[in-house]
Amino acid sequence: MPTAVVTGGAGFLGSHLVALLLEEGFHVIAVDSLWTGSVENVSRLGKHPKFTFLRHNVTEPFPKSLEKADQVYGDPLVCPQPEEYWGNVNPFGGRSCYDEGKRVAEALAYGYRLERNVDVRIGRIFNAYGPGIRPDDGRVVPNFIAAALRGKDIIITGDGTASRCFQYAGDCAIGLYKLMESSVLSPVNIGREEETTIGEMARLINDIVAKRTGRPEVRIVYGPKLDDDPYKRVPNTRKAKRELGHEAKIGLREGLKQTVDWFLSLPEFNLKQKAKL
Repeated sequence: MPTAVVTGGAGFLGSHLVALLLEEGFHVIAVDSLWTGSVENVSRLGKHPKFTFLRHNVTEPFPKSLEKADQVYGDPLVCPQPEEYWGNVNPFGGRSCYDEGKRVAEALAYGYRLERNVDVRIGRIFNAYGPGIRPDDGRVVPNFIAAALRGKDIIITGDGTASRCFQYAGDCAIGLYKLMESSVLSPVNIGREEETTIGEMARLINDIVAKRTGRPEVRIVYGPKLDDDPYKRVPNTRKAKRELGHEAKIGLREGLKQTVDWFLSLPEFNLKQKAKL
């Protein structure tokens, strides 16, 4: 029986990948320092006979695995971005260390492959969301859902016309699994090409939360644009379709409904538990 080690296995995307690997018959060792991960994300798997959880910091001696993301592209001048596009990063921008850090991770992974013959796959992940994401994660989806559930204003930085391509975490995990099982050695974009503006996302989440809770919609307000925040980020997913046979399946509204329902299961947002207090 194959064994898979998932670093960050108690994190948002890591926990989805752990669940998928268990479904595929792997014995899974999830390693997480719990710095940002949560035991609750894998607690439902605790009794699975093929699941092992280790609380460990992978910066300490331990077999390493690297996960990559789309931020290697920075503020792209080409949309959609193919894997061959090298990106456009302001090296002195306020968020450049994030973009550059992803690129360094890819370079290190390839260095290990060349020098130590380590089998490496690189997936560039675009804007994932779904159950398991932390309410205080800082990304627009959890920010907007948490605000709406708390009855507070949804705050958009900028005028709301900037766009992203959001993919459901379960779809992302499937893409990463297919990449892992493939022979593709070059980077592959894992994402969804359907664009949604931040304003559209805010209105959609507002509508879903109102219908799920029976509460009125909250206000949507606009604040200053963030420095060096890309206006548009769109993956070219032709390579994933061609080489992996992978295409995101879960629609945005359906995925957001599942995410809102997961938020409502948390003690902070659970309406039934609050009613008992």
